[in-house]
Amino acid sequence: MTTAETETKKRGLGAHLGGHLQQNGMVLALLAIVLFFLVVVRASQGVDFLSAQNITNLFLQNSYVIIMALGMLLVIVSGHIDLSVGSVAAFTGAVSAVLTVRWGWPFWAVIPATLVMGGLIGAAQGYWIAFWRIPSFIVTLAGMLVFRGLTLWLLQGQNIGPFPKAFQSLSTGFIPDLFGPDKPNLTALLMVGLAALAIVWAGVRGRRQDAAFGVEPEPAGLFWARNLIVVAALMFVGWKLAQFRGLPNVLIVMSVLIVLYSFFTEQTTTGRRIYALGGNEKAARLSGIKTDRLVFLTFANMGVLAALAGMIVTARLNSATPKAGTGFELDVIAAVFIGGASMSGGSGRIIGVVVGALIMGVMNNGMSIMGIGIDYQQVIKGLVLLAAVIFDVYNRNKQL
Repeated sequence: MTTAETETKKRGLGAHLGGHLQQNGMVLALLAIVLFFLVVVRASQGVDFLSAQNITNLFLQNSYVIIMALGMLLVIVSGHIDLSVGSVAAFTGAVSAVLTVRWGWPFWAVIPATLVMGGLIGAAQGYWIAFWRIPSFIVTLAGMLVFRGLTLWLLQGQNIGPFPKAFQSLSTGFIPDLFGPDKPNLTALLMVGLAALAIVWAGVRGRRQDAAFGVEPEPAGLFWARNLIVVAALMFVGWKLAQFRGLPNVLIVMSVLIVLYSFFTEQTTTGRRIYALGGNEKAARLSGIKTDRLVFLTFANMGVLAALAGMIVTARLNSATPKAGTGFELDVIAAVFIGGASMSGGSGRIIGVVVGALIMGVMNNGMSIMGIGIDYQQVIKGLVLLAAVIFDVYNRNKQL
């Protein structure tokens, strides 16, 4: 091995870390924030921040952010933004309440009907953005006002509830243990273990594909260290949940969506074309990509996910309220940017969005347990978002 080859090999780890600085940095930031609250909350409140109940609450409280952030990533990657998701979630949640409580529809009919409603709303907004070239900021700002007003009109300023147990289980239900009622929940441990194995297998498969196409994979030591940390974290969370009530239904829904959207963005032609659209719309159009249809698709998809999030929030509260969804769009957009998506479009990963949403969720949960007021919480979250955007701009300028 020549001196140059040896030097290149030594620089491999540092070069990879530098090239993935934001992605690796967000994961480390999440771990640091969790450890910070673990120590501070125990010292100040005498509470175990990583207790089974608190981990369960963390998933239940932030499921809507992760679900909508998956769709928001596609919107932002395509070079647009959607400010209406909070109002759409509130309106579709109100629609599901009317169908369930007032009209007596069964939950198996309410859920698809509400999802179709969300898709139609997203398609209506996407039509003006994609085919009429009206800026997404303007269209979705109008949608935010329109659907907030429609929510107030539909509910007549009153709450609607309660819901049947079947509908509530969408958010508050748990997967039953197939091996019996004893603790720990063996079904939860088995499912988490299979998920961990699937993540490792997918990583190994990805490395083999990179090697087959001549792409330099990440250093083996870093790959196995990262996967060891991920598997250990998953098994820890799985063990904690198994000691409580098992896996929440909403966690299963989130996990399935994360897998589907990861596959869509990384393995399908349409997913790659959305990234090409955000990177350079003119070049994508000249290469034969129907960019207007892709933009339309991203907004229709966002509407469906907003409707799903609206039903989950409504089921968790056990009532539809006129003020539901307020500020949701801010948390969702912040999660996407904190997770590494670029403001200029064309970049961002599903796993980064999940990490960004968990950072927001852990901060909200930890500050609430510590008794920090909502005013200070808003200031801190705003500063975190600003720091993430500054980091993105710094990285892009450094690459020029």
